[in-house]
Amino acid sequence: MHDKVAPAYLPRRAVCPETLQIRGLALHLHRWPSGNGPVCLLLHGWMDTGATFQFLVDALPANWELIAPDWRGFGRSAWASGNYYFQEYLADLDALVTMLSPDQPVRLVGHSMGGNVACLYAGIRPDRVDRLISLEGFGLPPTTPDSAPIHYRSWLREQTAPMQQRVYATWPAFVTRLQRSNPRLPADHAAFIAQAWAEDSPQGPRLRADPRHRTRSPIPYRLDEARACWRHIQAPTLWIMGTESPFARLDPALMAENRRCFASLRETRLTGCGHMMHHERPQAVANAITDFMDALDHDGAPRFGNRRDEFGG
Repeated sequence: MHDKVAPAYLPRRAVCPETLQIRGLALHLHRWPSGNGPVCLLLHGWMDTGATFQFLVDALPANWELIAPDWRGFGRSAWASGNYYFQEYLADLDALVTMLSPDQPVRLVGHSMGGNVACLYAGIRPDRVDRLISLEGFGLPPTTPDSAPIHYRSWLREQTAPMQQRVYATWPAFVTRLQRSNPRLPADHAAFIAQAWAEDSPQGPRLRADPRHRTRSPIPYRLDEARACWRHIQAPTLWIMGTESPFARLDPALMAENRRCFASLRETRLTGCGHMMHHERPQAVANAITDFMDALDHDGAPRFGNRRDEFGG
């Protein structure tokens, strides 16, 4: 047993953990109940966990019903026996929505991979989503047929050299690594995230995620298919981007074409935020989300078009 770093961040809103059987796997849920209001699902990104939405939850209105699942093979959820194809997350989300809100549409807030899943799902099941917020889950750059041989060759090579769980020497070393990777991350948040992402092992802190998540999928990403799904989204949509994120430097023409796929879109840029915005500046993210929700509550379902805002706070 290695000495842990006591998380300096103290949650203000208590979490109620639970486990649900979803499509044959035990998925762990972090629930912050309010007792009323529509269900809002918080969907984490690759190699993250639902627990780290705590910072954002504490900054959002206390009367919102918030639930953050750990995707299969991440956090405290069970590992799958097979592969982690992207489509499995869609099926898991569909089952969760059906179980948690069978009679009413839900609100989705997704970060990165979770945002991509949320946007696809909102187009595939438009009647099940009434509001959609994507924190830099805008799809990936398009692939070309010429890249297929290299992609499949790399995938085959990974099948013969399985990924290993990542282990760090000590808890302080892990926290230091998190802050080195993201200098904008507050120290108390880094300590909290370390506890959420890792567990004790004889060798040191070990990431909870199934190492097979680091193996690429044999199915190439097809942006045209994602765009076809986005065009069916009926929910008013908010994109949030950090000005310091690599996504802020994506091809403007590519992003403009992506925007045109959404019937009702509002875009907000957060000054000084990177890709992990909900870890770095949760209050700024919460302000953008509540501003978006308040506009819908007061005005019904406005057509935002290509409206863009920029917040520094």
